[in-house]
Amino acid sequence: MAEGRVDWAASLVEELRKNFLKGKTRSYEWRVGQMRRLIQMIEEKESEIMQALSDDLCKSQIESFIQEISMAKESCKLVIKELKRWMKPEKAKTGLTTFPSSAEIVSEPVGVVLVISAWNYPFVLSLDPVIGAISAGNAVVLKPSEVSPATSSLFAKILPDYVDTSVVRVVEGSVGETTALLEQQWDKIHYTGNSKVARIVMAAAAKHLTPVVLELGGKSPVIVDSNVNLEVAAKRITVGKWGSNNGQACIAPDYIITPKSFAPKLVDALKSTLEEFYGKDPSESKDLSRIVNSNHFKRLTNLLDDEKVLDKIVYGGQRDEKHLYIAPTILLDAPEDSLIMKEEIFGPLMCIVTVDKVEDSFHVINSKPKPLAAYLFTKDKKLEKMFVSSISAGGMLINDTTLHFANPTLPFGGVGESGIGSYHGKFSFDAFSHKKGVLYRTFGGEASARYPPFTPRKQRVLRALLTGDFIGLILSLIGWSKA
Repeated sequence: MAEGRVDWAASLVEELRKNFLKGKTRSYEWRVGQMRRLIQMIEEKESEIMQALSDDLCKSQIESFIQEISMAKESCKLVIKELKRWMKPEKAKTGLTTFPSSAEIVSEPVGVVLVISAWNYPFVLSLDPVIGAISAGNAVVLKPSEVSPATSSLFAKILPDYVDTSVVRVVEGSVGETTALLEQQWDKIHYTGNSKVARIVMAAAAKHLTPVVLELGGKSPVIVDSNVNLEVAAKRITVGKWGSNNGQACIAPDYIITPKSFAPKLVDALKSTLEEFYGKDPSESKDLSRIVNSNHFKRLTNLLDDEKVLDKIVYGGQRDEKHLYIAPTILLDAPEDSLIMKEEIFGPLMCIVTVDKVEDSFHVINSKPKPLAAYLFTKDKKLEKMFVSSISAGGMLINDTTLHFANPTLPFGGVGESGIGSYHGKFSFDAFSHKKGVLYRTFGGEASARYPPFTPRKQRVLRALLTGDFIGLILSLIGWSKA
């Protein structure tokens, strides 16, 4: 069976590469045509997309629309608007050593690419990299996550009706199919998920020297200064955490750091906001997603059942395994060696860590692996500058959470443990393009000094040319030497 999967995967890649080499994906018209077809798919299948997201994650229709459907559609529209400019060769400067000449940087497709997507935002995190791959002129295989089976099945059902299937394919399956795909030689692999699987992807890619984009996660911190508008801060933290797929988002706030004297006010503000947003019994709210499956439910309850944090829960903690529900939960000063402070939470649990003064937060963050996102709430411009300059993270946002993901003019990606490479907007086009340097010369402008035999005069000319000694160059050319 495994051998059969590998043969099938090899045949698929061979077919796509053959079709890619015919050159049709390179044209502007083809790329824009695919974008228009994807927009048509999103519009015509919106209700089915929403149903799949509800089946997989119990997402509300408005959350599905705002955070997945509209974002994918806007990505297509941006490509249509900007692609001609993106594809245009960039002029590059030339130097004296190549005079007379001109130069440019040409963006060309890398070839046949593999996109392995995630389950938590299974529509937009599948389609957005595919949009980038197509906009750059590549053939692409999408492998949706089997953890979100309804959305995976929907892609397999509807995508072939809208895209050019000679160069764009969907492959469903689980570990066996993914493993078979990873054994093939791709020109680029884009993976969204966790660092454990990312290491497997990177090891497989290394066998073929295949470049990768790894969109991972980590423990994204939120620093809350005591001088903030607390009501606004609490709302923005709450919607970024529990309003983002109930915390099952790579850029959702993982833990908060705040001064010890301010912590009680912050806890009260978060409690009040949670009740305002989701009611006294959040299990009855239609705006709160559920845990994706029983495995993740058990993983999260293990974090809560760690004896080191049993007395640290100050809000929430209720759970219902039958309905895959865990209440929005706040923990105060969980020990650094507890599971919840060592592992990425990826769920509705939020830890608050207290420090003596807000500047101590930087040490807390820098003592951990670099996060995908880092957030700061403050009115202090000096603290903002310190935050940006001293904290390394994939991306940052001041006085809000998660919204940087929606800005296509910013690169989205991680650093260190949180990922490699970036995408979104033109960064997606660039991620799936090879930047080819091209130098143009005519048959004029011959310089005898570049050719053997290298006489002393030629050596003086070359040395002056390569060191930028213009006076020495002129003297050498007219037969003089420096005294």
